[in-house]
Amino acid sequence: MACCEKPAPTFSRDALGLPEKRLIGAIMNSHHLSLRDFLLALAVVAVWGTNFVVIRLALDELPALLLAALRFAFAFLPVAFFLPRPRVRWAYLVTYGLLIGVGQFGILFIAMEQDITPGLASVIVQMQVFFTIALFGWRSGERLRGFQWIALLLGVGGIAVIIANASGTTTPLGVALTLAAALAWTGGNLAAKEADPPNMLAFVVWSSLFAVPPLFLLSLVFDGPQAIATGLSHASAGAWAAVLWQSIGNSLFGYAAWGWLLQRHQAATVTPMALLVPVFGMGASIALLGEDFPSWKALAAVLIIGGLAIIVLAPRWIARKTAP
Repeated sequence: MACCEKPAPTFSRDALGLPEKRLIGAIMNSHHLSLRDFLLALAVVAVWGTNFVVIRLALDELPALLLAALRFAFAFLPVAFFLPRPRVRWAYLVTYGLLIGVGQFGILFIAMEQDITPGLASVIVQMQVFFTIALFGWRSGERLRGFQWIALLLGVGGIAVIIANASGTTTPLGVALTLAAALAWTGGNLAAKEADPPNMLAFVVWSSLFAVPPLFLLSLVFDGPQAIATGLSHASAGAWAAVLWQSIGNSLFGYAAWGWLLQRHQAATVTPMALLVPVFGMGASIALLGEDFPSWKALAAVLIIGGLAIIVLAPRWIARKTAP
């Protein structure tokens, strides 16, 4: 995958295990998830992280926009027949479907076709956390706190490292598109927060309805009827399994299990597990696709994941220090 990139010093794969061990250790030692719930949360973040490798494999056989359309089509049908529409305004379903379906995944799949590696995509798209905090703070009129500024600077530093070293399988366009996908994800977060659905899984399923038509239309315009027909007729069982992995595993299982965990535990107990998503994403890409791991990728990953850790864990540490 890295035949066109300038050779750079690399870390061994064992080095990748250091942040993973620290994150898992912090999670296990500071939270009160039962072993069963911890393993369920670990399964969810593993599915979400390794899904970037699944996307890359599917893109070898299906055009990006068609793949996105199929993902959301199977997320809606046949589940919608068994899951009632959530009691929210249609406008929220439409907005979320367009932002997540077309904005986040449509753009992300286009970037991953040839402009960004799965490992880096899994790290960069987590910038949505920083975008979400900044957007929510701006809308509520609240100023960013000191630790949030530090986290934001770390995240921006990580992106700067990636852009400075972008070449070959990772281009500035790929970085920009992935950041645009993260920004669309932020908009989806805002729509979901304002909708406040009683059942997030139902919200995801029914909003998928509004992602499918524009994605198919865009695929028809940009991929062309011939590419669509070729992709559908020649797609292997592996490609269809990748589509179902994203629809059933990533969307339905992921949101259902995560929502169940959030009902049983405080958000501060569950959400730190999401720090492992980019770790699984980068690790799976290295192990399964042979993505190279030069020192600059390691530095960028440490900066961005470090910023995410500060965002997630600092409020709990401050609360403990200030508690009577």
